[in-house]
Order: sequence, then C-alpha cells, then structure tokens
Amino acid sequence: MADEALFLLLHNEMVSGVYKSAEQGEVENGRCITKLENMGFRVGQGLIERFTRDTARFKDELDIMKFICKDFWTTVFKKQIDNLRTNHQYLAFTCGLIRGGLSNLGIKSIVTAEVSSMPACKFQVMIQKL
Repeated sequence: MADEALFLLLHNEMVSGVYKSAEQGEVENGRCITKLENMGFRVGQGLIERFTRDTARFKDELDIMKFICKDFWTTVFKKQIDNLRTNHQYLAFTCGLIRGGLSNLGIKSIVTAEVSSMPACKFQVMIQKL
C-alpha cells in the first residue's frame, strides 16, 4: 500500500513538474507528453531488467506480451490490467513504460492508448518487425 501511494505521489510530481516547465517556457508545451513518455520508457527498461533477472528466456512474442500484461502490470500497478483506473496524464507515462519494457525484451513497438469512456482505457501495442 505504501509503495502504491509513493508511486502515485512521485508520478503526480513528475507530471506537475513537466507542465510547470512548459508554463515557464523551459519546455515547449507540446513536448510535455513526449517528455513523460520518454520518462516512462526509461523506467520500463529498468523495471523489466530487474523483474526478469532470474527468469528463463521467453519463447516468443506471445509469451512476452503475457508477461507484460500479467506479471509486469500487476507488479507495477498492484492491480490487474483490466481494472486499472487512470487519466490522460498517466497514459503518456504508461505507454512509455510498456514500450520501454518491451524494448528491453527485444521488441520494438509503438504503444498507444485510447479512452472511450472513463475509467476504462485501452492500450494498443503494435510490434514492429526489425
């Protein structure tokens, strides 16, 4: 429970800091989403490295996606993937988190998110062949 609260607090401060930088002219306003997504990418890379240190190699892309959707997501958010409640600020960071994790597992991807009705969110992962 404390880990979740710390993560939420840290994330809120990151988002606030990025948008304050834009207001003060340090970062272009349109680059806020990109900056959050890049932060998520780096965090996702590091977490995947840590979480898979003692696991066997994955057989294929399907096994990797199962790991991301079950183990990785549950470990990071302490919720099942179908029950996550989020907002648009989380989406940029979370898309980066997923993309960074996949990247560190050898999968180049594009991750997008769509909110059709709150609180539901749908992530789409397009795997790019190398």
